[in-house]
Amino acid sequence: MGGCSSGGCGSTGNDSERKPVEGSGVEFSATDDKPITLTSSAVEAVRKAISEEGEPGDGLRISVVGGGCSGYQYGLDFEKSPRMDDLTLTFDDLNIYVDPVSAGYLKGTTVDFISGLNGTGFKFNNPNAKRTCGCGSSFS
Repeated sequence: MGGCSSGGCGSTGNDSERKPVEGSGVEFSATDDKPITLTSSAVEAVRKAISEEGEPGDGLRISVVGGGCSGYQYGLDFEKSPRMDDLTLTFDDLNIYVDPVSAGYLKGTTVDFISGLNGTGFKFNNPNAKRTCGCGSSFS
């Protein structure tokens, strides 16, 4: 599940209709305990991916790893349970696992899933990214 789907992770779309699962249009405010949020579209896309490619009970690991054309890239993988020191976030009974180092790079990030003429995939709206590449899965 890592990397971009068809059209790339950073495709543009109409973000005005997508709201974080937790909020009602209010800007996401990150904390150390909850550094990221997922939109309802992203949660639905993860559930669909788990049903098609994963196993029952899987959660999603979101990470930041070295590489990509801009220095860092986002990683998405299915995972059964958290690793030691992971943050476990829950969105509509979907578990998201984030390691402490990645959490620092992701703090304030909203993960969305878009589908449109310009492509389909996960989009990371990361306020910490100074520069992103064309596919949207790499940043610095």
